[in-house]
Amino acid sequence: MTPAEASTDRRTLLAQIARPQPWDLAVVGGGATGLGVALLAARRGLRVVLVEADDFASGTSSRSTKLVHGGVRYLAQGRVALVRQALHERKRLMQAAPHLVQPLPFVVPAHRAWDNGLHRLGLGVYDWLAGADSLGRTEWLSNQALHQAVPGFSDDLHNGGIRYWDAQFDDARFALALARSAVAHGAVLLNHCPAVRLLRDAGRVRGLVCRDAELGVTHTLRARCVVNATGVWSDAVRGDGDGRGAATVLLSRGAHLVVPQAGLLNDHAVLLPQTADGRVLFAVPWLGHVLLGTTDTPHPAPARDPLPSAAEVAFILTEINRYTRRPLQPTDVRSLWAGLRPLALAAGAPHGASPTLSREHRVHVAADGLISVVGGKWTTFRVMAVDALAGVALQLGCPPWVGQDAELPRLAGAPEVGDALPAPLHRPPDGLGLGRDAAAVQQLPGADRVLGLGLSEARVRFAVRHEFARTVADVLARRARVLMLDAACAERLVPRVAAILREEGVPDPQPAHALLLSRQQLALTRASQSVLT
Repeated sequence: MTPAEASTDRRTLLAQIARPQPWDLAVVGGGATGLGVALLAARRGLRVVLVEADDFASGTSSRSTKLVHGGVRYLAQGRVALVRQALHERKRLMQAAPHLVQPLPFVVPAHRAWDNGLHRLGLGVYDWLAGADSLGRTEWLSNQALHQAVPGFSDDLHNGGIRYWDAQFDDARFALALARSAVAHGAVLLNHCPAVRLLRDAGRVRGLVCRDAELGVTHTLRARCVVNATGVWSDAVRGDGDGRGAATVLLSRGAHLVVPQAGLLNDHAVLLPQTADGRVLFAVPWLGHVLLGTTDTPHPAPARDPLPSAAEVAFILTEINRYTRRPLQPTDVRSLWAGLRPLALAAGAPHGASPTLSREHRVHVAADGLISVVGGKWTTFRVMAVDALAGVALQLGCPPWVGQDAELPRLAGAPEVGDALPAPLHRPPDGLGLGRDAAAVQQLPGADRVLGLGLSEARVRFAVRHEFARTVADVLARRARVLMLDAACAERLVPRVAAILREEGVPDPQPAHALLLSRQQLALTRASQSVLT
């Protein structure tokens, strides 16, 4: 699929939604699930429109731990079906976008000699559940092999460990590949175009009203069916539909820090199965850096750009420093962010502690016909989309999405089968994630002018012309991952990126928002120093 086949010119897309045509399906929300719904529906030939209030994957879907995995910790909770499903979905994502989803070995260090036996037993079940989709054999590591795999970890770990296999990915770029693929199959997608309200007629949802955030123009989109795929905002979008006032999601915050990779990890990730408060901590090599993260801190309400607290930063550093040769300090943190997870609540369920809630998803079909999909996780987004489309099929009177209709195609930018393997995602970001688009980027002005962290002027132009980018934050946080890797570097690049966006015809690239994000991140790392000391 070439960029020309997946035109994302905003004027063209706005002209399409301005025409008074009925749509078969309108999707609200441009995260993983909404994009999956739009792609699979468009492949079936439905007239599909999707609107996103901010940017595609600007919320939960770009703030993950960058793992496509079954979820080892869910085995301990007895969620065997969820783990098995996710392990098989993992293979599907790798096949759809091998330049963005790749195998990654994990190490689980052993504190005590008998830990290896316990870990080997649990991870053996993990392998068994994967079956033919297993990515590698679980094996015991000697002390020497452990320290070769994770050279920055302390010599005090004398009991070796276990190595198993999962996968990592670039979440925001995978979402963009979904978006471009949906457009290539005929869907109309608009970011920075919030849904203002739902249209109701005779007690049924019949479309929505949206507003182009750039021009301030509103558009009425009449549709036979509407899917609410807004994640943490799902209950707000449901509005006065069926079950008003009944919450369907409980929010959980995952905190993530980024530190330099040098001397800490090579090409292995680390899973620390139990922190001081019983949570799981990951250390993942990603784009030339190391991502440290944990999940399941209750969060009160949806937020646009959530950040960890200074206490969370200090907690993560304290936990990882129990294992490292050289203690990490807040000054080592290059970037940080938080992601909100919408955990699905069963009807009438109490709002318990988030670690006890499943990452399984639920589809709610309201009395007015609005279909809302909540919960779930990145790895199972395709299953979530298919389940949401089951409700669409009933409303439209069309066959359900089964067989090939429910499978992901090869996504935009993916190399052809048999092409050379893409560069590993744990390496520095020098053109990573572009796949077959790399050649097209090299043909644009500024291909030889690198701004920082592998981001060239040509890459910025490509983001505007072929990847829906409309703001500085769109480019620095999601098309390239500069803001997620190094906040100070992102701040330095804001003026030049904004200038290129204006050259490409973007009227208001909003540099102030990207500056605010980077400065908040830098201030938070400084604040965490006082917590540690």
